[in-house]
Amino acid sequence: MSSVNLTHTEAQERAALIDALDYTIAIDVTTSDSVFSSTTTVSFNLREPGSTFIDLIAKTVESVVLDGVNITASAVPIKEDSAEYDPTTGIRLTDLSAGDHTLIIEATCEFSHSGQGLHRFIDPVDNEVYLYTQFETADAKRAFACFDQPDLKATYSLFITAPKNWQVITNSAQQKTINGDKAVFFSRIGYPLSTYLVAICAGNYAHVTDTWRGKLTHTPQTPADSPTDVEIPLGIYCRQSLAEHLDAETLFTETKQGFDFYHANFGVAYPFGKYDQLFVPEFNAGAMENAGAVTFRDEYVFTSKNTKYLYERRCDTLLHEMAHMWFGDLVTMRWWDDLWLNESFATWGAAISQAEATEYTNAWVTFANVEKAWAYRQDQLPSTHPISTDASDIETVEQNFDGITYAKGASVLKQLQAYVGREAFFAGVRQHFADHAFSNATFDDLLAALAAASGRDLSHWAKQWLKTTGINELSATSGVTDGKYSSFEIRQGPATPGAGELRSHRIAVGLYSLVDDQVVRTHRHELDIAAAATPVPEFIGLPEADLVLVNDDDLTYCLMRLDEKSLDFVLHNIEKIADPMARTLCWSAAWQATRSGQIRARDFIALVVRGAGSESEISVLNTILQQARTALSDFADPKWARQTGTELLVRAFVDAATAAQPGSDHQLAFIQALSAMEVTSDSVNPLSKIVAGESPLPGLIIDNQLRWDALTALAAAGEAGDVEKHIEALSAIDPSATGRACALRTRAAINTAEAKAAVFTELTEQAAELSNIAIRYKLSGLTFPGADAQLQQFNEKYFECVLPIWESLPTETASTLIESLYPTWDVSAAGISRADEFAAQSLPAAVARLIAEGKAKVERCRANQLVDAAPVAAS
Repeated sequence: MSSVNLTHTEAQERAALIDALDYTIAIDVTTSDSVFSSTTTVSFNLREPGSTFIDLIAKTVESVVLDGVNITASAVPIKEDSAEYDPTTGIRLTDLSAGDHTLIIEATCEFSHSGQGLHRFIDPVDNEVYLYTQFETADAKRAFACFDQPDLKATYSLFITAPKNWQVITNSAQQKTINGDKAVFFSRIGYPLSTYLVAICAGNYAHVTDTWRGKLTHTPQTPADSPTDVEIPLGIYCRQSLAEHLDAETLFTETKQGFDFYHANFGVAYPFGKYDQLFVPEFNAGAMENAGAVTFRDEYVFTSKNTKYLYERRCDTLLHEMAHMWFGDLVTMRWWDDLWLNESFATWGAAISQAEATEYTNAWVTFANVEKAWAYRQDQLPSTHPISTDASDIETVEQNFDGITYAKGASVLKQLQAYVGREAFFAGVRQHFADHAFSNATFDDLLAALAAASGRDLSHWAKQWLKTTGINELSATSGVTDGKYSSFEIRQGPATPGAGELRSHRIAVGLYSLVDDQVVRTHRHELDIAAAATPVPEFIGLPEADLVLVNDDDLTYCLMRLDEKSLDFVLHNIEKIADPMARTLCWSAAWQATRSGQIRARDFIALVVRGAGSESEISVLNTILQQARTALSDFADPKWARQTGTELLVRAFVDAATAAQPGSDHQLAFIQALSAMEVTSDSVNPLSKIVAGESPLPGLIIDNQLRWDALTALAAAGEAGDVEKHIEALSAIDPSATGRACALRTRAAINTAEAKAAVFTELTEQAAELSNIAIRYKLSGLTFPGADAQLQQFNEKYFECVLPIWESLPTETASTLIESLYPTWDVSAAGISRADEFAAQSLPAAVARLIAEGKAKVERCRANQLVDAAPVAAS
C-alpha cells in the first residue's frame, strides 16, 4: 500500500470498500512558522469487512483513534532507520468491520515552500504572511489525513484557526469566531467534492467584491428544478502589496462574460455558491480550479507594462478554470487516466468562450499558434502517449500534465465538434453534466452522451484519435495544365511517432493567391478524409493558386506540410497574407518545417526578420519572436550563429522596435525579445539606457521589470559593469518578491565558470532550502543565452545528480530541476551516449521519461544544425 505514490489498483480497491465520507478538519496555522497542527475526524462507511489505509504526510502523528479506541501504535508506520513516521504506506486501518466508522487523527504537518500542500510565503515588502493550498494531484494529504483520490468525494467541515485580522477563504462562505488575537473560521462544504479540489487560503489578503446576475438558458437536457435567474457573489483577492495594481474591473468583466457564455451553453447553473479568484505568490502552475476558490499565480497581477498578449493569456486562464467548475469539479474523473478530459475540455472551453464572449475574438488564432505548437512539440517526443492513456500511479499522472493532455486533447475536441456538429456537441455535454452532477464519470460516459445527441457511432473515432500516438502530416499534390488544376488530392501520412495509423479528419482546403499585392482566399472546400489519398474534384479546372492550405481554418490536428511552391511563396510573401488565421497557419507550417529539417534555421530567421514587423496579432508576434530565438540558439549552425545570426536577429529586433509605433505593444514586444537574447554591439546601448532608467525609444515606458530584464542580459554578456551595484540599486527601488527573484536570476546569469558552478551546486545540492520561485529564477539565469561554453563543465556531473535530486525533493521541484538542467547545450555524440548509458540502468518511470525527452531535444538540435550548415544546392 503506497501513500506517496498511490496506484490505480490501490485506489480501485479502496473505492470499492469505502463510501459515505464526511470530514471535519481543524487546522491551526498559528502554531509556528514551520509547522501547523492538523486534526481530522473522518466518518465513513465500510461496505464489507476489510483493511485499508488513509493518506497522510506529516512531520509527526500524535494519535490515531478509531471508533473510540487508540490504535496509534499499530496504525502508524515507523521508518526502519529512525523513529520517524513513514508516510509511504499510509496509516493502516486493519480488520475493520462492515458499517459506519469514525476515525480521528491528530498530526503536525509542515508548511511547504515548493508550492505543494499548504504553502507559506512572507512578502518582503511588508512582512505579511500568506498561505494557500495546492492539492492536485494528490497533495491534500500534506495538510490533513484523507483518502486522497478523486472518486472518493466527500463533504467537509473546516475549522481554521488564524490571526483574527486575516482573511480565510475556502470553497464556501465562512463564519468567524474571535478568541483573543486569534479567530476560528468555519466553513461547511455541503456538496460532494474530491480532496484535490479543497482550498484553504489565509492571510491579510486585499479583496474586492461584485456580483454576477444572469439567466440560465434552459435546454431539453437541463434538470427540471434548475433556476432561471442566477446570482453569484464574486470575490477577487491578492496580497496587500499588489492591491494598487489589481485591475479588478477588467477581471470582473471577463468573469461575467465567462459566466454569460457557460450559462448560455452548459444547461446547468454554476453549482458552488460564491466564486472567489485568488492571486497567490510562488504558484507553480497558471491556476488551479478549486471549487468556488480558484487560485492563480499572482504574476497575473501586472505591476509592469505588458503587451495585450499577456492580458489575453490571463483571460484564457480565467476562463479555463471557470470551465473546470463544470468539467472537473461538478463532474469529476473517476481516476487520473481521464485527466486529459478535464484539461482538454477546459482548454477548449476557454478558447471558444474567449472567441465568442470577450474582446479576444481571435482567440482561435492564438490557439493555433500557441497551444498547437505546444502539442506538436510534445507529440513528437519519444515520451508521446495517447491522449487517453493508462495512469498506473500518481507519479505517472504528474508527468502527463503536458501538451498532449491539454492542447492536443483540446484540438481533438474541436475536431469532434466539427465532426458531430456544434448543437449536437453541446447537447451531449449538457446531458453529461445533468447525468453525473456531483459524482464521477469516465470518457465513455461522455462519449455515450455525445453519440446519443448526434446519432453517430463515435467508438471508431474515439479509438483512432484517443488511443493512438503521434501526428498525421497532411499535404496537397496537384497537376496543372494551362495554369489550371487537372488533378488535386490530399495526402495523409501515417501518425508519427507511433503505429502509423491514418485518421478521419474534417478539414477545409483553402486556395490563396496574390491579388493587388495582397494574398486573399479565392476558393475553400470542406471535406472528410480518412485515406492516404483523397481526391478533391471540386478544384479541377480552377486556376492554380499561389498558396494551398490543407488545414484552412485549423479544423483538425495535423502537421500541415506546404508544397514546394506554397512554401517558397510563404517565405517571400507572408506579410501580404491578409487573414490572421491563414497567416498564423503559415507561420506554424514554417516553424514545423524548421523543426523537421525541411528548411534551414537561418531561413526561418530570415522569414521572421521579413514578416515580424507587419504581424498584426500580438500573440502570434510573441510566439514567432520566441521561435526565432530558438532557431538561432538550438537549430542554427553554431558557427553561423556566432558570426552572423545573432547580430542579424538583434539588429532586426532593434530596427523593428525603432520602426514600431511609439508606446505600442509591438515596440515593447521587440524590446522584450531583445532582453532575452545574447547582447551585441547593437543592443548594448539601448539595454544600458533601460538599466539606467532612460528610454532608448520614444514612447517606451521604462519600468522595473524591463530594467531587470535588461540588466540580466547585460550581466550575462559581461557588459553590465558592476553587476552587484546595479542589483543593489534596483532592489532598493523594487523590494518586491518579483524584484527579489529577478536579483537571483541576474546573479545566476553572470557568465563565469566560478559563478555558474556555484549556482549549479546550489540547485543540485541545496534545493530543499530554496523556494520554488527561487529555483525557477536561478535556473533561468544559469541557462541564459550565451552560457553554453561555461555550462560544458556540467555535462557529466548532471547525470550524477539526477537520482539524488529525484529521491530527496518533492516531485514538482525534482521534475523542474531534472528537466531544466539537462545538458541541452552539449550536442555532441558523446553527450548523447552519456544519456544512453544513464538510461540503461533501472530508473523511476518519471525520471526515464525526463531523460528521454532531454536526449530527444539534443538529437533534434544536432540534426537541424547539420541541415543548417549544409551547403545549399544551386537552383
